[in-house]
Formats: sequence, C-alpha cells, structure tokens
Amino acid sequence: MHNFPQHLLDGHANFMAGRYAREKERIRDLAETGQTPSTMIIACCDSRAAPEMIFDCGPGEAFVLRNVANLVPTYQPDGGQHGTSAAIEFAVKALGIANIVIMGHGRCGGIKAALNPDFSPLDEGDFIGKWMSMLGELPSQLGTKSMMTATEQQTALERISIRNSIRNLRTFPYVAALEAEGKLAVHGAWFDISTGELWIMDADGDFIRPIL
Repeated sequence: MHNFPQHLLDGHANFMAGRYAREKERIRDLAETGQTPSTMIIACCDSRAAPEMIFDCGPGEAFVLRNVANLVPTYQPDGGQHGTSAAIEFAVKALGIANIVIMGHGRCGGIKAALNPDFSPLDEGDFIGKWMSMLGELPSQLGTKSMMTATEQQTALERISIRNSIRNLRTFPYVAALEAEGKLAVHGAWFDISTGELWIMDADGDFIRPIL
C-alpha cells in the first residue's frame, strides 16, 4: 500500500486552516441544503486550466465537468454509459442550470493529438483516439490550410471544436427546448494558459476579448 501523496495532505491542511476556516458557515450550509449553482462549465481535464481558478469560483458556485479536450457528444440515448451526457442531464434537469459554458484552452493535448493522427496510441485501448474522433473530419479539413503555422492550426481547431461541441449540445432535446424558451443560455469560451486571457464566443461564432 503506497503512502497517500504528501503534497495533497499538506494542501488539505492549508485548506482547513485557510479557506475552510474563513468560509466554514457557508460550506456547512451547502452540506445541509445542497447545491444550487446557476452555471455549468464543461472544461478540459488539463491541470493548467481549472475553471474554479479561472473564474474565481467559491464552493457551490459552478457545476464543473472536465473531460479530454472539453468535448460534448451528440445526444445518444442508446443504453451506453455516457459520463458527459449524464452530467449535462443532471445539471439541466435536476439543478435547473441557467448557463452552460464550454471552455477550451490553448495548448490542448487532445486537440494536438487530433491534428496528428499518425501519433502512436498511448495504449492498445486508444481511448483518447476514439474520444477525439468525435471531431470527425474537422482536423483534416483544417490541415489543408497551408498558410497557417502549426500553432495557428491548433488554436483554430481548439475554437472550432468549441463551436462543434455547442452544436452537439443542442442535439439534447431539453437543452434545445429550454434555450428556445430563453430559460437556458449556451456559451463558448477559450482560455490562454500563457497569458491568462479569456476569449468569449459571440453570436457569430467569433472569439473576442470581453471588455472588463
């Protein structure tokens, strides 16, 4: 039996002495009354792009789902085990979320893999390759743009992927219905790890820097 990672134990000790001590009543109230976040954030599991850090969220303020490359599949009620779809279902149907934000980020490893299909799978199961195949022909179509550098291609696909996931999200009947009724808003965002900049998607699908 391996020892539990010491840096995690130290981090928890700091949490108890710091944030928990300062917000004890709020955290205990959340434990008793349950969560009522208004926003769901679908983000990448990359350790450098944590939504709670980026948006300075406290406990109970955001319902966060993280997966490889922040992808959303289409609605597939086929009896399979769909973790991302299950989280969307719970957020919308049980929590009554008012906003869903799909947030990509720069230097995404999943997107890099999608742009380089000749890379050898990390394992014979190739779960990453199968997951990223959700993008379909988008990576190969982008690769024909010879005037773009590799970095520009990756940034472009990171943002195109967000738009693609939003399209897929709208195949969920209850998402489409609530959005049409004005009870749910769907957003796209892209975070630059290097600069800390946040870019948001406008109504035309372009990414712009918000005016603070």
